[in-house]
Amino acid sequence: MDYSIYILPLIAVILGYGIALFIRPKNKKNLKLLLAFSGAFLLSLTVMHLLPEVYESNLHHAEDHHHHHDSPIGAFIMIGIVFQIILEYFSKGAEHGHVHSHDKMNNMPWLLFLSLCLHALLEGMPISNHNHLAYGIAIHHFPIAIILTTFFSHSALSKKAIFFFMMLFAFMTPLGTYLSENLGFLSHFYTQISGIVIGILFHISSTIIFESSEGHKFNLAKLSVIVLGILLAYFM
Repeated sequence: MDYSIYILPLIAVILGYGIALFIRPKNKKNLKLLLAFSGAFLLSLTVMHLLPEVYESNLHHAEDHHHHHDSPIGAFIMIGIVFQIILEYFSKGAEHGHVHSHDKMNNMPWLLFLSLCLHALLEGMPISNHNHLAYGIAIHHFPIAIILTTFFSHSALSKKAIFFFMMLFAFMTPLGTYLSENLGFLSHFYTQISGIVIGILFHISSTIIFESSEGHKFNLAKLSVIVLGILLAYFM
């Protein structure tokens, strides 16, 4: 068993949490570039690897069962996109770093908390069959963890509450991977679940790319990290 698929997403969040707590990075531009890179990398992994595999798996399943048409994978992808939009209604877009330090909180944001955890849990499910996706999720969660921890640190939440939230968030993706590997009934719905996750990743990664610069303008630095993310995903 390749334990790195569990460790990488977990360590990425813990590392981001530690950096935000102890180093407290001030340069928002570098963080936005890191977000843009993670969005391009994740989108490329989804388009180049996960999406073709899901359609191929679905085709083989249809042939084995003598079906004359494929199940509507495109419909599940669209369900994933809509589902992510619904999640973001509750999470305020925290999955792609769209939180602001002036949004003060006095209590634990349970809707945000549950939405992010569900999002991270679903992201982990295809990793069991696509180990390289663990790298994409890890790179995606690293800057998000920095932004979330910084956001919570500026709120009225206690350090214990912040630690509890970030650690549970860190374990959600590995938990999703574990469940998909060990719960037999999930394997029967692997293609459908993967389609939903593809829709989620499509929405998240494209939103990151277009929101990670001021005024939605593409500058040379941002374009460079996006191309780098695409190339890295291509050669994986």
